[in-house]
Amino acid sequence: MSTRKAIIGGNWKMNTNRSGAVALARGVAAESGSCADSVDIVLFPPFPYLSDVAQAVESTSGIGVGAQDFYTEPDGAFTGEVSLAMLKDCGCTWALVGHSERRHVLGESDVLINAKLHAALEAGLNVILCVGETLDQREAGQTDAINFAQLSYGLAGVSAEQMSRIVIAYEPVWAIGTGRTATPDDAQNAHAAIRQSLAHKYGQTIAETVRIQYGGSMKPGNASELLSQPDIDGGLIGGAALKAESFAGIITAAAG
Repeated sequence: MSTRKAIIGGNWKMNTNRSGAVALARGVAAESGSCADSVDIVLFPPFPYLSDVAQAVESTSGIGVGAQDFYTEPDGAFTGEVSLAMLKDCGCTWALVGHSERRHVLGESDVLINAKLHAALEAGLNVILCVGETLDQREAGQTDAINFAQLSYGLAGVSAEQMSRIVIAYEPVWAIGTGRTATPDDAQNAHAAIRQSLAHKYGQTIAETVRIQYGGSMKPGNASELLSQPDIDGGLIGGAALKAESFAGIITAAAG
């Protein structure tokens, strides 16, 4: 792995309950707090447990809390939505944007994803922007084209200075929750192409500083090999983030 500081995110999706969320957060803090100097750790619990999780890790430096989603407007008649100010009140310093489930299950457009990214940046949050191809797109040889298009839309209007607050997560949709994982070479090739796309847009210097996570079924057993690739700077973890021990194993691998 490069000299870029590794970043490991735990996306809990629609899982856990209040007591379980607090126990998981405390477990991560206990098992991985010592790695905070070399790894940025971000937990993404469900909305109802954000404050509880933020409180559980507040005394452990290096562990941040983020939101899985949010609405672009600051307030108003938007029944069921949650604003960025509310999330910051709950202790959030990070936000996910463009996750494949938001794109493909819940139908979020590239235009909305770009609007969300700008709203999060304007609110002062750090952002993980997710990109990645489906199985059909991969089999059609469209991996790089899809990633480039999603990057182009997602980062439209984003300045070079703002890129210091953005992490890119490459998540091959076919490898999320399926147990299938891209080979380290496959993942590295996609990450290298994403970095090349960033260099084309922002220049090589900026591109070399942006962290790119792998988000396709990373587990303790394959984390070291994936994270040893030169353009893989961390992981956005789903299932393996729901147990403190397995999540800690990935963080340990990232700490190197």
